[in-house]
Amino acid sequence: MDLIVRVKEIKGHCPVHKVGDSFKLESGYRLLTDVPICMHALASLLPHYNALRVAEPAQWGAAGKDDASKAYFQCMDPFEYTGNGTVVFEVERTGS
Repeated sequence: MDLIVRVKEIKGHCPVHKVGDSFKLESGYRLLTDVPICMHALASLLPHYNALRVAEPAQWGAAGKDDASKAYFQCMDPFEYTGNGTVVFEVERTGS
């Protein structure tokens, strides 16, 4: 099972990501990307990526309101205090 991670929304200003950027986690451990990846983004994804590979997002409370097949998480930057931005990511399972 592969995961496609897309930048869905940015609150504030992110110096790394743009809305629409994406990267792929292939076979659960290979990170494939043509765009830079912020360490805050990876730190936010790491606790969840194995669950995302094997369970439906709705089973553990990460599903979107409009599409229960996609999961959502955001980076850990507290943008209200740092003056940067927090990024909301959409995660979609692909493959078998």
